[in-house]
Amino acid sequence: MGEVEKTAQNGIIVPKNGLRLKILLLLLQSVWLIASTLHLSASSNPARLNPLIATDSASSSIAGFLFNSLVKYDKSGQKIIGDLAESYRFVTPTLIEFKLRRGVKWHDGRAFSARDVLFTYNLIKSPATITPYASDFRVVKSVTLIDEYTLRVAYEKPYFKALEVWMMGIVPEHVLKNEKDIMGSKFNTHPIGTGPYTLKTFEFSKQIVLEANPTYFEHKPKIDKIVFHVISDPMTRFLMLKSAQIDIDGLDPMQYERQLDPQFKGQFATLELPSHTYTYLGFNLRLKKFQDPRVREALSLAIDRQALIDILFLKHGRVCTGPFLPGSKGFNGEIRAPKHNLERAKALLKAAGYDSVHPLEFEIATSNSNAIRPYAAEILQRQLLDVGVKVTLRVMEWQAFLNTVVVPRKFDTVLLGWALSLTPDPYALWHSKSDVPGGFNLVGYHSQKTDRLIERMESSTDAETIAALQRQIFGEIVGDNPYLFLVIPNEINVYSRRISGIQPTINGIWEEYIDWEKK
Repeated sequence: MGEVEKTAQNGIIVPKNGLRLKILLLLLQSVWLIASTLHLSASSNPARLNPLIATDSASSSIAGFLFNSLVKYDKSGQKIIGDLAESYRFVTPTLIEFKLRRGVKWHDGRAFSARDVLFTYNLIKSPATITPYASDFRVVKSVTLIDEYTLRVAYEKPYFKALEVWMMGIVPEHVLKNEKDIMGSKFNTHPIGTGPYTLKTFEFSKQIVLEANPTYFEHKPKIDKIVFHVISDPMTRFLMLKSAQIDIDGLDPMQYERQLDPQFKGQFATLELPSHTYTYLGFNLRLKKFQDPRVREALSLAIDRQALIDILFLKHGRVCTGPFLPGSKGFNGEIRAPKHNLERAKALLKAAGYDSVHPLEFEIATSNSNAIRPYAAEILQRQLLDVGVKVTLRVMEWQAFLNTVVVPRKFDTVLLGWALSLTPDPYALWHSKSDVPGGFNLVGYHSQKTDRLIERMESSTDAETIAALQRQIFGEIVGDNPYLFLVIPNEINVYSRRISGIQPTINGIWEEYIDWEKK
């Protein structure tokens, strides 16, 4: 039969000699290529993959694979180490010198240099760039190039997050220097970074494919491709996870407690940690009805937060008491969650002019990109009805919600969440000057006392002084009730046991992902 022979092994045609070896190698190669693809999910389309204007979770997470910053946190989440910067030093309390890595390449092969850092700084400070991250750089006085791989950053005053602001992704000067409209730039969907992965395809409402960067300055990632499947429906995402079409994802408590079988648990490992996020109901304080503190306090007392945790999270979470997370130095442990008190809530509403004849009415707007929040909105609606408050609900797809509700501030209340670091900067969310287009002070919170405390905190470099001021800020904000702080859910991550090299830490599982391998 020439180069093939028929064997008795189930009637299969088996190649002989060299041809057999070649085909075997091809088969092994194809299996390896399939095995080196990491499949993830995204609940919504990323809006912009430019790190300077990536504000939604899908955009931020994907941009994180494409771009690097000057510095980053180490595995402990406490120490700051170099990323694009090889080293840094404080020359004075208001002057930092960065020494940059040599040999770093942009995805198009051009060399990275200090000019790109200066360009990124100027771009983020430009009035044409609408981004809440600009506030992080408000006390930077100047960025000066010493040479191609050395720069100095001068601050107007000592600043408690002088290093952390440089965790912003750096963008390429040679690509964007002639861009007239950064907000509408092609770069936002065809980015060029220095990161461990490059963007191969971007198909809206379908998938985003990343490929390993062969010239990445640490080394080429061991997993060749990352595919983000854009799936807005939570049930579809869950079914794909159960069928092992997705390798890593988060589970909601109902799925974890009642919808997993032994086979799934054999295929996937689980890591549950308190999340670095909280869920809140934010009032539009520009509206007269929410400017009365009695109304905000009444609504807070009418909500049973523990019931939210028990019903929605099956006890996988804790009550949120304020704007900084437990475990952070600014957390104020003396502040307790409001006690559920319907009678007091009714009395406050009556004093504010609301009763059964003239009830308080408003809308809760939220997005279905988070599987839990529409149900949370329904529970809040039912709880508030117990004190005579009539609530309507508006649940929208994320991009529509962002563009028609959040950005133009067209809402009564929003049910949303924030992800925070353990060293958060309260300026972006709580200072009056952050109530600007593109800013994170969505609800229009203005407090002269809180502003002064934030400004004092930011001018300090003493860790204990900063922590003490943060605890005061915590207390002031909670007392003003611009948000109703609701819950801190636990984060339940599952990941395929076929992936080796995952080292779970307090920060999750995404440390050293360029060294992961998939069998």
